Amino acid sequence: MKSIPVLLLLPVLFSATEGVHNPDLNQTSSEDLDLTVVLDLSSLVRRVDLRFLSVTVDASLASEEKFMFLLGSSKLRMLSRALTPSFLRFGGTRQDFMVFTPQRSLQQDSGSSAAALTCDKLELPPWLEERLKKEWTHQQVLLMREDLRRKYRRVKFTENTVDMLHSFTNCSGMDLIFGLNALLRTADNVWNGSNAGSLLQYCESRGYRMSWELGNEPNSYEKKAGIRVDGYQLGQDFTRLREMMSQSKLYHDAGLFGPDVGQPRDRRTDILQGFLQSGAEAVDAVTWHHYYVNGRDTSLEDFLDPEVLDTLIWKTNEVLETVKLASPEKSVWLGETSSAFGGGAVGLSDTFVAGFMWLDKLGLAAKLGLDVVMRQVLVGSGTYHLVDENLDPLPDYWLSVLYKRLVGPEVLNIEGLHNFSRRKRVRLYLHCAHRQRYRRGAVTLISMNLSHRAVRVSLPARLSSSTVEAFVLQSEQPGEEGLYSRSVTLNTEVLKMVDDQTLPDLKGARLPPSDHLQLPAYSLAFFVFIDAAASACF
Repeated sequence: MKSIPVLLLLPVLFSATEGVHNPDLNQTSSEDLDLTVVLDLSSLVRRVDLRFLSVTVDASLASEEKFMFLLGSSKLRMLSRALTPSFLRFGGTRQDFMVFTPQRSLQQDSGSSAAALTCDKLELPPWLEERLKKEWTHQQVLLMREDLRRKYRRVKFTENTVDMLHSFTNCSGMDLIFGLNALLRTADNVWNGSNAGSLLQYCESRGYRMSWELGNEPNSYEKKAGIRVDGYQLGQDFTRLREMMSQSKLYHDAGLFGPDVGQPRDRRTDILQGFLQSGAEAVDAVTWHHYYVNGRDTSLEDFLDPEVLDTLIWKTNEVLETVKLASPEKSVWLGETSSAFGGGAVGLSDTFVAGFMWLDKLGLAAKLGLDVVMRQVLVGSGTYHLVDENLDPLPDYWLSVLYKRLVGPEVLNIEGLHNFSRRKRVRLYLHCAHRQRYRRGAVTLISMNLSHRAVRVSLPARLSSSTVEAFVLQSEQPGEEGLYSRSVTLNTEVLKMVDDQTLPDLKGARLPPSDHLQLPAYSLAFFVFIDAAASACF
C-alpha cells in the first residue's frame, strides 16, 4: 500500500481581520500554517449506496391535501430527476398525526383511474401552481405556530396523497419510502396496525412499489403527544409491521427502515438499544436523525465552526457502535438530516454558508460508515429547503447535483498530518470519480475552505501530471455578506435555470497538468483528476 503526501500551503494573505469575526480566522504569520495530507489510491475505505445522497418531502405538505398537488409541478419533477438515483422519504413530525381515510372503494379504484397519474398526463396547470405556492407560504406560518406550541392536529389524507407521492417519485426516478403513523396505539400501548393495513392494501391494489417506515423520532413522542413508547415495544411494533408486509404479495420483500430516532443526547441511546433487542431483524437499515444546531439560536459562526462540524463524528460513532453490538451487519442511515433543527435557521439554512455543513456531512458520513444520507428537505415547511418558495434551486441544490454527477460511491482515504489540521478549516474528502462520467481510475477531491484566506494546494507527481476538471462554488458576493446569499457561482458564473425545464451546463474548468491548485476563501470545490489511474478505482 503506497501513500502519497500532498502539501497544502496556506499563505498569510491578510494582516488585518477580514470577514467573520472568529478567533480561528485571524491567525498570524507566527503560526506554522503548512498542512501535509496523505492520500491512498490503492485501496477503498468503504463503498456507500448508489442512492447515498437522498432527499425528503416533509409530511407537513399533507397538512392540507391540496398542497400535495405541488408535486405535480413539471419544474419540481425536472429538478428532482437531476438528484437521482435516490430515495425520497415522506415523513417527519406530522406523519405520526396522519390517518389514511380512503374515499373510494378498491373496486372503484381498480378501473380506469389507474391510468390517471401517468407521467405524461399529470401536469399541474401553471395557474394552479402559482395559487398553491402563494397559499403554501401562508400555510407555513400556521405550521410554525403548531411547532412552537407542540399542539398537533390529526390530519386525514386520502388516496390522492398516495397517488401524488407515487407519481412524483415514479416520474422523477426516485424510490419512495412512506412513513406510517406509529402513534395509533391500543389501550395497552401496542401499535394498532389496522390503518396501516388499509393503506398497504390500497397501495398493493395500485401496484405501487415502495418501502416503509414506522414513526418519526420516538424519543420525542411524550413531548409531542403525551405518549411514551420504550425502545423494546417499538421493536415489537416494527416486527408486527414486517409480519403484515410478509403477507402481501407486493411488499413481502419491500424495504422497512427505522426507528428514525433523534441523535444521541447526553450520550443516551436507550431507545435505540431497546429497539435493536426486539426489532433489529425486522428492518433493512437502522435510521437516525442528525442536526448540528438549534435553528432558533444559532449564528453564522456556528455554520463555519470546525468543532460544530466535528460533532457529527462522535454522534455517528456512538450510533454505529450501538448497532454493531446488537446487529453487526446491519446498514445504518441518516434518515433525516440538515443544518439546524426546529425547521432550520432563518437566513442561514437556505443560503450559501449552509453548504459547508451539507458537503462536510456528506464527506464525513461516507467515510465514517453511513450508507445513505437523506436531506431534509426538498419541499415542506421550514427554511432548510433545496428549492425556494418559487421552486427555484437554492445553493445546496446545486451542490447536491454536482455531488451526484462527480462523486462515486467508493471512498478513499485522505488524512491531515500537521498541526494546522486541528483547525480543520480546510476539509478534504476523496472518492473515486463517478464512473458513468469519467474513466476508471479517476478520482474526485472534495474540498472546503472555511477560512477567509485562499489556499494553495501543492500536488505530488502522481496527480500533478493529470488533467483536472475544477468545479469551484463561491457566493455571488465576496466576504462575509456573500455567505448570506441565496445565489452561488460555479467557476465565477452565477448558476440559474435556463428555463423552467432546463438546467444550465454544469461544466468544469479544464486545467492543464500542474503542481498546484487554488482553493479560494469561503469556497466549496470538486477537483476531478481524470488521469489519476487510482488502482482502487478500476
